[in-house]
Amino acid sequence: MSEFWIYFQVGLRHVLDINAYDHILFLIAMVVPYTFKDWKKVLILVSIFTVGHTLALLLSVFKVVFVKADVVEFLIPITILVTAIYNLFTAGKTSKNNNMNFIGFITLFFGIIHGLGFSNYFNSILSGKPTDKVIPLLEFATGIEAAQIIVVLTVLIFSWLLQTFFRFSKRDFVLILSAFVVGVVTPMIIESKIWSY
Repeated sequence: MSEFWIYFQVGLRHVLDINAYDHILFLIAMVVPYTFKDWKKVLILVSIFTVGHTLALLLSVFKVVFVKADVVEFLIPITILVTAIYNLFTAGKTSKNNNMNFIGFITLFFGIIHGLGFSNYFNSILSGKPTDKVIPLLEFATGIEAAQIIVVLTVLIFSWLLQTFFRFSKRDFVLILSAFVVGVVTPMIIESKIWSY
């Protein structure tokens, strides 16, 4: 049980680390269009993202996929930017709720990209054969899922408070928070090492 707790905490800290806020930014951008009544959709999207993240780590552990760190570090903020811009264009439109298959596929793909961003570190903290890393990886994924649910609940509660007590419209909340995410993530893209190639 203690080993489970170690990797669970690594997964938890991976998402909740304030110095590595890209994961939190993506979750904010992904969840901001939804409310508590959409909790099933949100939970499905969060789990799909975790599956993509875990799949990328598995592929990396078994040396099926290798992507240069600079490329992944460039692609991660791109996924956040794309998600936030999608929100800006669809805020207040009911069609967003009808596109779950499309959004689910994109979320899986973005989860794979984010997982590749952590793969080098994950491989460096675990020694042994690839098969020895599978159980710790699943324990790590459980920590990621728990941390993501914490972030999602925080965003949903914040959204509910603003819309209930401060009379923010849902559309305005989505626009403001998505614009904030765009503003934070754009410098990450501009300052990426990929431009120096």
